[in-house]
Amino acid sequence: MADPTDVLEDIARPSDDEVRQHRLVVELIGLIGDRDAPGIRARLADEHPADIADAVEQLNTDQQDTLTELCPDLFTGEVLAELVDETRADIIDELEPEQIAEALEDLDSDDMTHVVEELDDATRAAVLAKVSDEDRQALEASLAFDDETAGRLMQREFVAAPSFWTVGNTIDHMRKAGQDLPDLFFEVFVVDEMYKPLGSVPVSSLMRCERDVLLKDLIIPAKVIIRPEDDQEDAAYLFEKYHLISAPVVDEAGRIAGMLTLDDIVDVIQEENKEDLLALAGVNEAGQADTVWSSVRARAPWLLVNLGTAVLASAVIALFDAAIAQLVALAVLMPIVASMGGNAGTQSLTVAVRALASRDLTTANSMRVVWRELAAGVVNGLIFAVVMGVVAAVWFNDFALGGVIAVSMVITLAAAGLSGILIPLGLRKMGADPAVASSVFVTTVTDVVGFFVFLGLAAIVLL
Repeated sequence: MADPTDVLEDIARPSDDEVRQHRLVVELIGLIGDRDAPGIRARLADEHPADIADAVEQLNTDQQDTLTELCPDLFTGEVLAELVDETRADIIDELEPEQIAEALEDLDSDDMTHVVEELDDATRAAVLAKVSDEDRQALEASLAFDDETAGRLMQREFVAAPSFWTVGNTIDHMRKAGQDLPDLFFEVFVVDEMYKPLGSVPVSSLMRCERDVLLKDLIIPAKVIIRPEDDQEDAAYLFEKYHLISAPVVDEAGRIAGMLTLDDIVDVIQEENKEDLLALAGVNEAGQADTVWSSVRARAPWLLVNLGTAVLASAVIALFDAAIAQLVALAVLMPIVASMGGNAGTQSLTVAVRALASRDLTTANSMRVVWRELAAGVVNGLIFAVVMGVVAAVWFNDFALGGVIAVSMVITLAAAGLSGILIPLGLRKMGADPAVASSVFVTTVTDVVGFFVFLGLAAIVLL
C-alpha cells in the first residue's frame, strides 16, 4: 500500500510546466525591477505567446505598466490575443494606436476582432484608422454583429473551390494565394456557381489523391451551415454534436462569408462552462486585477437575496418556537434535515443545469428526467431515513422522534430532487438563465420544506 505522505506529496508537487512558468515569472519580475529592457526581450525571445501572456497576467498592475513602457514591441498580436480580457484592456491602454494596429497585422480576422472588440470607442476608431483598408472592412463587418454570435467569432479567411475543379487546380490555387490563406486550416469548402457551400474536402484527402481527381468525387456533404446571427453557444453545440473541425458561415443570400474553427469553439465551450459554474454560486470570475470592492459589488446582491430566503426559513422555524422550547432535540436535529435537503437539491440542480446547457435535457425527455430525480430523491430519502431514524432514536432514547426525522428525511429529499429539476426547467421556459437564479430558489424550497415538515410533524406527534 502506498504511503499516504507520498501520495500527498505527489498531489502537492507542481508539474514541470508550473515550475518553468514560475521561474519565468520570477525572472521577469527581477528584470522589470532592474528596468532591463534588453534582458526582458532576450528572456522572452523563445517563449510561446501563450506562456508570455500567462506570465504577464501574474504581474501586478505596476509591473505590467512598467513592462509595457519598457518593451511595447513584446505585445504582438499573438500575445494580445492570448491575454485575458481584463489584462489586455490594461495593456492596450498603455499602447499607442499605431502599435496596436501593427500588432493586428499578423492576426487572422477572428483574432483581430477578439482584440479590437474590447477597445473603447475612441481607441477603436484610432486603431481602425491605422490598419489597412482590407483589415478595417473586415473588422467593421465583424463588429457589426452582436457580441457572442457566430458573426463576431468567424474567421473571414478561408479556402473555397468549385466542385468541377481537380485536386491539382485546388493545390495550385492555394500555392498562388500564399499569404491570403488562413494561417491554419484543415478543409477546403466546395461551393456551387452561386458561392453557396455544398460541403468540404479535408486537406488530407487532397494530399492523398492524384491531381486529376475531381473535388465532387471527394466532397463530404455539409452537415452544418451556420448563420452570422446564430449564438456562439448554439454553434459550439453543433461542433460538439457532429465532431467538426470547421464549419462555413453564410450571409443572408446563403453565400459563404467565413468559417468557424475548432480552436475558437473550444474557447467558447470553456467560457460557457465557466460562466455556468460561477453563476450557480452567484459569483463572477475574480481576475488578477479585481479589487476587493469589485468582488464585493458582484457578490453582495446574491448574498442579499440569500439573506431574504434565510429570513423566510427562519420565519418557518419561528412558527414552532414553543415546540423547540419544549423539546431541545428538535433544535439539534433540524439542521441535519435542512443540510441533507440542500445537498440533495444541489446535486439535482447541477445535473439539470448541465443537461440543459448540453441540450441533453429537452421537452421530449423532460418528464422522464423529472420522474427520475423524484424517484432518486425518494430512494435516497428512504436510505437516510433508516440511518437517521436509528441514530435519533438511540441518541435521544425516543423512537417517536426517530420516526419523525425518518419521515421528514423522505419528504425533504423528495422535494429537493423535484425542485432541483423543476426550478431550472421553469426558469428556462420563462427565458431566464437557470444557472444564475436556480440555486437561490432550490435552497429556499429545501430549507422551508425541511423545517416545516420536521417541526410540524414533531409538534403533532411528540407534543
